[in-house]
Amino acid sequence: MRGSTNGSTNGSTKAMGALTVGGLVVVTAYTVALGSNGWLWFGWVVLGLLTLAMVVTQS
Repeated sequence: MRGSTNGSTNGSTKAMGALTVGGLVVVTAYTVALGSNGWLWFGWVVLGLLTLAMVVTQS
């Protein structure tokens, strides 16, 4: 039982990591095309911190 729970958590962490990297690409492209938006960067930092927290709690 424990192994199956751990496997699904690893999948969600990978998905969260992919979302974070994709978000960075989108925010960077937006900044290059239209100029900086502090709220987008703030949102990305929060997403990154949540992803980091998920990785740390699994270790």
